[in-house]
Amino acid sequence: MISADHQIFELGRVELQSGEVLIDAKLAYKTYGDLAPRGDNVVVLPTFYTGSHGRNEGFFGPGRAIDPARHFVVSINLFGNGISTSPSNASPSQRGPKFPGVTLFDNIYCQHKLLTERLGIKRIALVAGWSMAGCQAYQWAAQYPDMVGAIVPFCASAKTSPHNFVFLEGVKAALLADGDWNNGNYTSPPARGLDAFGRVYAGWAFSQTFFRDGLYRKLGYETIEDLLSDWGEDHVKNWDANNLLAKLRTWQKGDISANSAYQGDFAKALRSISARAILIPCTQDLYFPPADNEIEARHMTNAQLRPFDSPFGHCVANPGNDRDFERFLDQCIRDAMAA
Repeated sequence: MISADHQIFELGRVELQSGEVLIDAKLAYKTYGDLAPRGDNVVVLPTFYTGSHGRNEGFFGPGRAIDPARHFVVSINLFGNGISTSPSNASPSQRGPKFPGVTLFDNIYCQHKLLTERLGIKRIALVAGWSMAGCQAYQWAAQYPDMVGAIVPFCASAKTSPHNFVFLEGVKAALLADGDWNNGNYTSPPARGLDAFGRVYAGWAFSQTFFRDGLYRKLGYETIEDLLSDWGEDHVKNWDANNLLAKLRTWQKGDISANSAYQGDFAKALRSISARAILIPCTQDLYFPPADNEIEARHMTNAQLRPFDSPFGHCVANPGNDRDFERFLDQCIRDAMAA
């Protein structure tokens, strides 16, 4: 059974890691399938950076490793994505540039409340996700280790690397250079900045081989300029600038050890993860490289590293880009859940 477009979990006042308070906080989510009598078929899919519960539908379906006929799928929107509480829809006193800083720890704390208080879930069979959603899978396993059975993060990491941080500073700078940005107090969208944000991002999303071999044609673009124009136009039409920056700040602060339980001891946080883990980097990902996952796997007690090579780079996981990756991902998920 598929629910209505999405549901809202009212959190009210949420105290954040920063000491700030998120007023009238709401998590938007959608469920698919039915909870088993024993409650042992729960799959949690957080959303990625520009994702939504709707876009997560490309990762599961009939006959797939995640199948609502067998699993109770809970797809949860990240704070800042424009559906859950975000700069664009927050309480008036926290709207736009006044939106407080929200960490992945804050997101998972609130997702935990949704699962336990609203949905009555005590155990999660799997948390999986692409990119920033995969970062949340690591966070779930470190923050609530006794609740999570398995994780499959793909093109993601447990801690945002310095190089990844710098990449994000670059796309942010392209947006902030628009005079219409006005420190986030824009009266109309900073279109030139959003276009520049998308164009810079496109250069990182795919590999050098992707452009060298003209693989953009496989995605329907005749020229590189067609691809760049589309990425820029997508950000102008579909994304609020303050929302993009709120999620970017969350991403930059990503670190499963940045909390009172681990006090910055990254190795300790990784060792605390008892969930079965299959880590899937793309060998040609420019900002989540395999080396980061190799370091993580050495400290995790029950992790396998399964790299996938593709010139699509980070975007290998975007549904429809690479069918071979889709099959590979499904097998990894089956293995993680069957172990």
